[in-house]
Amino acid sequence: MTRRAVVTGASSGIGEATARALRASGWDVVAVARRAERLQALEAETGAVAFAADLTSPADVDALAAWLDESGPVHALVQIAGGARGTDRIEDGSPDDWQWMFEVNVLSSQRLVAALLPLLRRAAAGGHADTVFVTSTAAQTAYPGGGGYNAAKAAESMLAHALRLELNGEPIRVVEIAPGMVYTEEFTLNRLGGDRNAAERVYADVEAPLTADDVADVIAYALNAPGHVNLDLVTMRPVAQSAQHLLARGPLRPRGDAARP
Repeated sequence: MTRRAVVTGASSGIGEATARALRASGWDVVAVARRAERLQALEAETGAVAFAADLTSPADVDALAAWLDESGPVHALVQIAGGARGTDRIEDGSPDDWQWMFEVNVLSSQRLVAALLPLLRRAAAGGHADTVFVTSTAAQTAYPGGGGYNAAKAAESMLAHALRLELNGEPIRVVEIAPGMVYTEEFTLNRLGGDRNAAERVYADVEAPLTADDVADVIAYALNAPGHVNLDLVTMRPVAQSAQHLLARGPLRPRGDAARP
């Protein structure tokens, strides 16, 4: 039987790349996001089935769950939808931005798990099922100006950890992928309020930041691994980013004698 995955955030970035990667490796994919026109273009190109939904809306999540229940099994839920707003210090932060970050990164994830877990259990009866959460290295290490996003992604990470414990004894894998610096078309631009120059400065002179395809490859690997293998947590960074606070700008090159021609 062809396995079917629900991929959220599929209208751009890591979500779109994941939908493409899973289709290329033989999965049926339900691509979920708010922007219907982008999903329709993805559907036409890849065969992923488009389902437009705002995952902060309980009614939309219920509608998605009902449609999935009627249309076939769900073997995997890949939660990529999320985002960041602002780089303010905590004392200057906007409660509205913080609330939005918790809605899109944490509460929407909880809603989807609650709504789709019965479908995942049904599919797992014939082997196994999967849940994948794309969090961030921001969930692991705080940094100035990142308090709201740090808190939201840490909460999403704890959701995944708790879910893994709660599902102990069931054939349902819980995978967390935590990327560091990823260059995508929208994430940093949206975080910085559409300031394209400021967004480009974030990546200036960084040799080979991660791409959406890099992260999608790891997600596809996790889902295609043998069913008894669970990748609890995969932390990904570009080589230029040794830690959250340590980023090399400029060409990467060996030091000492090895650097001499």
